[in-house]
Amino acid sequence: MITLNRPDLRNAFSAEMHLALLTAFREVCADPKARAVVLTGAGRAFSAGGDIDDFLVLADDFAQRRARLREGRQLFEDLINVHLPVVAAVNGPAVGLGCTLAAACDIVHISEATYMADPHVQVALVAGDGGAVAMPLNIGLLRAKRYLLMGDRIPAADAVSLGLATYADPADQLMANAMDSARKLADLPPQAVQDTKMVLNQHLRQASVSMLGYGLAAESQSHDTSEYRAVPEKFAARKG
Repeated sequence: MITLNRPDLRNAFSAEMHLALLTAFREVCADPKARAVVLTGAGRAFSAGGDIDDFLVLADDFAQRRARLREGRQLFEDLINVHLPVVAAVNGPAVGLGCTLAAACDIVHISEATYMADPHVQVALVAGDGGAVAMPLNIGLLRAKRYLLMGDRIPAADAVSLGLATYADPADQLMANAMDSARKLADLPPQAVQDTKMVLNQHLRQASVSMLGYGLAAESQSHDTSEYRAVPEKFAARKG
């Protein structure tokens, strides 16, 4: 099991967390005994996505911005190239990058009490990362445009009906059900499961090659806009 473990900040991604997850994917892929992976979040959230505290840093420091976007691209590409089946246990809100990660997994269990969302545009960012790759393949282009252009929340039941999640589970059964899916996958012939997954993920790899470079370049430009710079102040006003 891989757990996103920054619960005090709803598992929002820092540079350190990007690198830790990259390391975790590579370690599990190198384990000859591993047959399946469960990905979940610690505490009340799966992941809140980007960290608001980093917004002004990324606006002012171009080198850090470039590094963070490279890490985000590597994270998505590494996830879709994990040869083992990956089961997401979406225990709480999966937002932004959290939604992207869940959408790129192979089986997605989501708590009935939570939601998914990719609100890049609501925080003045182009939705140029892996969400724009995975979501149209999962739910269709027109539906993906609605959720990426408007940033609306997708309740668990809707996520299943749209095709963004596989199962909606009662919160107290979520982890047990996700582990059961992982065990079922692990009990099947490994070469058949792993290479079937890799064949299917060729759709994601092809879309990634054609889209991610352009999307992340556009997202980088978002950091230079006045609307983006105003986001931390708006969040602070809400908390106040």
